[in-house]
Amino acid sequence: MSGKAPPLLLHVFSTFATGGAQMRFCAIAHHFGPAYRHAIIAMDGNTTCRARLAPTLDVLFPETPLRKGETLGNLRRIRAVLKQLRPDLLITSNWGSIEWAMANAVFPLVPHLHMEDGFGPEERTRQIPRRVWLRRWSLRHSTVMLPSRTLWRIATEIWRLDPRRLRYIPNGVALARFATPPGTQPPWAGKGLVVGTVAALRAEKNIARLLEAFRRLEENACLVIVGDGPERAALEARAQTLGLAARVYFTGHIADPAPLYRFFDVFALSSDTEQMPLSVLEAMAAGCAVAACDVGDVRIMLAPANQEFIALCDDESLGRALARLLADRARRMVIGAANRAKAEAEYDEDVMFRAYADLFAELGAARHEGTGRSRLF
Repeated sequence: MSGKAPPLLLHVFSTFATGGAQMRFCAIAHHFGPAYRHAIIAMDGNTTCRARLAPTLDVLFPETPLRKGETLGNLRRIRAVLKQLRPDLLITSNWGSIEWAMANAVFPLVPHLHMEDGFGPEERTRQIPRRVWLRRWSLRHSTVMLPSRTLWRIATEIWRLDPRRLRYIPNGVALARFATPPGTQPPWAGKGLVVGTVAALRAEKNIARLLEAFRRLEENACLVIVGDGPERAALEARAQTLGLAARVYFTGHIADPAPLYRFFDVFALSSDTEQMPLSVLEAMAAGCAVAACDVGDVRIMLAPANQEFIALCDDESLGRALARLLADRARRMVIGAANRAKAEAEYDEDVMFRAYADLFAELGAARHEGTGRSRLF
């Protein structure tokens, strides 16, 4: 590869605001460093997560060429972008990027990797038939990465994709970041037991459910909500209406929330839909006991000792799980240690990096064999 530029990976996200998929991309990009160049297209134009990328990375942010409601025209525009950029690999993310998969499906211009992390609130209870068909058709010749067993089942049983084209790669976390002793005390330290959550404040995270569940707890506890998003103003108003304003802390966006987990007595997940939530992995890495709604792979992610505190997706059930954990410090300690041990055994970030290195090498070798091009990943 002497004298040749590193392979160019074109990543298409519905948004490049901070979220689990975007944070995973940042971790992967930093790990591989100069081995790859990256072009990132955010369909909504939001690229706030770019602040998390080191300036040493070779990253471009082309503007999205698409126009809402012009499917056929968009397919032509996408193919024009692919011909112009000539990426070595197209990487699409979730339903919001499906037009890019469609544009490359009939007469493929580049190898395609689709990364599916889950669904919005409109598909939390059932798959939309039109989307099922389009996924089945658009992804039938693509490699599809899935971080959860639940998604694997959906991809094989509902989308009917060929299992030979699917790759299961669980998310991973940098475990060392969560073993560091905490530094500056946060404003809620010393004010009773702490229930904490880390989430983008969007509808599908259902933080309103968490507020209702927390309302059922004793008054010697406080709730810390780390994150920001379009639901924040409504949630702050809801906390005020419920009489919780003095006991609920909205931190807003925190660039690195890792140190804050150490101040949580219990971590809570109130989402309507998740698959393999990064926040739960981070809570496990920090040695937290978790009260969570039973969504995606959460049940199999957590240590067996934690599983009885997985709740139905309603505020009453979640509130009971929180109350039981807060009432038993010794049990919280045992569960937290078990979660940390499971994170160390199964969710080390380095394991994830090795899996992606193998995947990129596999896709690069397949392109070399299929086209005769000499560039390998």
